[in-house]
Amino acid sequence: MSKKQIHKTIQMKKLVMAILVMAAISVTAQDHNMKGKRGDMKDLTPEQMATLQTKKMTLALDLNESQQSKIKSILTADAKTRKSKMEAYKARKEEGKKEMTAEEKYDLQNERLDHQIARKKEMKSILTPEQFEKYEKMSHRRGMQGHKKREGGRKGKRSEKK
Repeated sequence: MSKKQIHKTIQMKKLVMAILVMAAISVTAQDHNMKGKRGDMKDLTPEQMATLQTKKMTLALDLNESQQSKIKSILTADAKTRKSKMEAYKARKEEGKKEMTAEEKYDLQNERLDHQIARKKEMKSILTPEQFEKYEKMSHRRGMQGHKKREGGRKGKRSEKK
């Protein structure tokens, strides 16, 4: 190889390295800025969270004024409950209690499912059948997104056991 070819090769390697560094920096910057919608919501009051959720539902389901006020009151109560539970969880974590007993886990799951059933009945009584069907689809999609996050976003076939 001549000196000119060696010099060109070195310049090319430097260029490739510079591109890789720039790509890595941009990916890191995007990941840092994408901390999630929940991160932004934690600073809001329960009333503010309920207002935003109600407006999103109004856009998605075309709610009338009466439906909006009923749903907003439900969402406000839920947000207050959720905020107090999070504070209790943080206090428990700071005390050093990390692991929940099986009975505590059962009670928590049972309470959560009872709340979901009650919420579903309330929404069914407020929404029209068409709106409720769309609401169910929205809720199902949101539940599946959470499921994917917990599963680690696995894609592909399940292991075959026979």
